[in-house]
Amino acid sequence: MSRNQRFGWRWIKKMVLRGLIGITAFWLAGIVCFAFVPVPFSAVMIERQLGAWLQGNFHYMAHSDWVGRDEISPWMALAVIASEDQKFPDHWGFDVDAIQSVLDNNDENAHLRGASTLSQQTAKNVFLWDGRSWVRKGLEAGLTVGIETVWSKRRILTVYLNVAEFGEGVFGAEEAAQRYFHKPASRLTMSEAALLAAVLPNPIRFKVTAPSRYIYQRQQWIMRQMRQLGGEAFLVRNHLN
Repeated sequence: MSRNQRFGWRWIKKMVLRGLIGITAFWLAGIVCFAFVPVPFSAVMIERQLGAWLQGNFHYMAHSDWVGRDEISPWMALAVIASEDQKFPDHWGFDVDAIQSVLDNNDENAHLRGASTLSQQTAKNVFLWDGRSWVRKGLEAGLTVGIETVWSKRRILTVYLNVAEFGEGVFGAEEAAQRYFHKPASRLTMSEAALLAAVLPNPIRFKVTAPSRYIYQRQQWIMRQMRQLGGEAFLVRNHLN
């Protein structure tokens, strides 16, 4: 290898290292900042918007309207916990039992979705891209440790409820409540919250405005789980209200 080639490789390595350090610093700053201030937009929102423009869809607009935890119905908070992560108050970002279960089943789809906690989904939504890959899951794990260390559980839940995708261009509980039920998120009923939570596994495929039989069944299951958790008392007991 010539001297110029060695110099070129060293320069490339130096630039890559600087880039990685810069991205890491950006993520760390974001974790600290978003512990206190509203998240103006998420990485997934940016991904969706850019993806639409690249496909020539200039009608698509990613909408989100940040509201505080007190401005979101307790039923909405309980619905996402009941449907997505019932161990949320107790774990440190990862559901070890769920991870072990999907590893034992050797099911990639279940592994990449079924074992994701609300903390992991929040980390992914805010800082990373959508999709299924081990690289993204590795980055997601590191960011999850960061937000679990710096944010309270109540803060994680608040951010999740404001950035979760509920439909095409619809992000956050407030935007979803206004779009689908013409009311603020603070007035969502138990059944409305359960319906919104029912589409979370795939909000592009499943429609709040045209729920399939599966979504209706999932809505009923979520409502049963909400009752079994203890209703609003569950949120109060775990300081999530």
